[in-house]
Formats: sequence, structure tokens, C-alpha cells
Amino acid sequence: MSDSIRIGILGYGNLGRGVETAIHKNPDMRLVGIYSRRAPATITPQNPQTPVLSIDALDDDTEKIDVLILCGGSKDDLPVQTPQFARRYNVVDSFDNHACIPEHFETVDARARAGNTTALIACGWDPGLFSINRLYGEALLPDGETYTFWGRGVSQGHSDAIRRVSGVAAGVQYTLPSQPAIEQVRSGTRPQLSTRQKHMRECFVVLKEGADENAVREAIVTMPNYFEPYDTTVHFISAEELARDHGNMPHGGFVIRSGNTSDAHAQVVEYRIALDSNPEFTASVLVAYARAVHRLSQMGQYGCKTVLDIAPGLLSPKPAAALRQQLL
Repeated sequence: MSDSIRIGILGYGNLGRGVETAIHKNPDMRLVGIYSRRAPATITPQNPQTPVLSIDALDDDTEKIDVLILCGGSKDDLPVQTPQFARRYNVVDSFDNHACIPEHFETVDARARAGNTTALIACGWDPGLFSINRLYGEALLPDGETYTFWGRGVSQGHSDAIRRVSGVAAGVQYTLPSQPAIEQVRSGTRPQLSTRQKHMRECFVVLKEGADENAVREAIVTMPNYFEPYDTTVHFISAEELARDHGNMPHGGFVIRSGNTSDAHAQVVEYRIALDSNPEFTASVLVAYARAVHRLSQMGQYGCKTVLDIAPGLLSPKPAAALRQQLL
């Protein structure tokens, strides 16, 4: 359709393929191209008619794309690519290194304001949807504590970080929540829990030939922000085992706000997700927010945004009158 939101995908790994799938579920959107650092001939899109282009083509395609969705990794790709492309494109990324989000925001905001574009960072389910639920919990129950639990599931960002370690050929990382900690929180007792008490991280790694097992393990478990704050276990397995036993990408988690509205009444609010495919769900969130980014850009609301800045109605393809009638 001529009035469809024109989407470009940068990066065609698990997340990029998920974005392609999600676009097909949204009739008001159209995929205009997949851009990659890999040779275009090595990429086979779901629709053979979809153009596959070198990342260098983005130098010239600004008039073809309404929103560019960046599907690279948070460790090395997005800190460079998001500010780079926010100068010329409306962009959405899934940057998930929580500790570095403020710095990433400032860098991207400067570029987007300079280029009169709209950029959304740290979009997905956490950071993203869980961030919104943490905000709701704190605002509605100011006398309380917020707890976030992730897993059991495969973290895309942490798995990508593993694969960037020297000597690693392939690998995945599972986040495991502590069930006793979850039950403590649900009881409304507001326990004080350390990072290590709430989660563990479990890594399954395929080594490159000749790699030093001990050096790889040490590089993983001491990685700041990603693994150092947690009890982390590293298992070394074969490529065959990885493909056989760890090919799926489930995930999930909980945001729980435990608080009191008075001395007599304790309240517990919980938001939960359970995912068969982490990348496909994350991609669906990115695509919905790409719609909001397009609308904000049309309104001249330039600069960097997060999910905390965007009204929920902007995510829906339905007009505001329909949302008032059907959802309120």
C-alpha cells in the first residue's frame, strides 16, 4: 500500500528474521529492504522479492525508509550504529545493557536532534515493557519495592556478549531466576535481595580450535555488567550438542511490585511473560514501537526517546476513537 510505513532492517540474525516475520503480521507496514554487513547473496529472506542490500546502500536510501530497525548486538554494534544512522534515519534499537542506557541515550539524542529524526532506544521486553511496568508499580504503590526476575531463558544480549569473547566459536546463555526468592516476593514481605540471590547465569560455549578453556571462562565470568555481578557457570560443549540441545530461544520473566496502600492493606502487582521465542517477541515489540516512532516523527517530535516517553495509543494501528470504544 502506498501509505504503508516503510521499514528497513539492519542486521539479519535471529532478531532481524523476527522483525521480518513481525512486519508480515502488520498490514500497515511494508519491508523495503534488508541491509547487512554480510554479502547480500548469502542471505535468503522469507519473501524472495525483498531486496537484500549491503549496509553501504544506507548511504543513499534515506528517502525509501520511514523507520530503520537496528538488529545488531548491544555490546559492539548498537553503540556505534544507532548514533551513526540516527543522523539520517528514524531508528529503533533494542540496546539492552541497562547500566549504559543513559550514556547511549545522550549520544543518540545529539545525533537525532542534529538530523531532525526520531530515535527510540532500549526497546523490547526488558528493557522495554518491563521498564513500563516498573514505572507503573512505583507510581501506583509509592510505599513498596519492585522486583524483576528473568528466565529461565536465553538472553540474546548476553549470548551475543559470550560470542564476542576471544576463543569462542559459538554459545548461548541462560538466565535462571531463584524460585525461593520469587516466592518470598510474592508473599508481600519485601525481602532485601542481592543480585546474586535473585538470579544465576548458565553459559554453554563451543570453543574455537586451540582456545584456552580457562582463559575463556575467566573472560566470561568477570565481564562487567553482563556476568560479573552474578554466580555464573560455564559449560564447554561440542557444536553438535549446542545445535541439538540449545537451538530454541525461550525466555520470560516477572515484574512484581510489593507495597502497602495503608498500614492495614498490602498489595502485590505482578506482570509476567512466557515466550517460546525471545527474538520473535522482541521483534514484535520493536515493530509496534516503529509505528510510534513514525508517528512522532510526523509530528516533529525529534530526538531520542525510550518506551517511558511514548503513549500506549501510538503503538496501535487503530485510531484513537476505536481504542476508546474497544479497550477502555
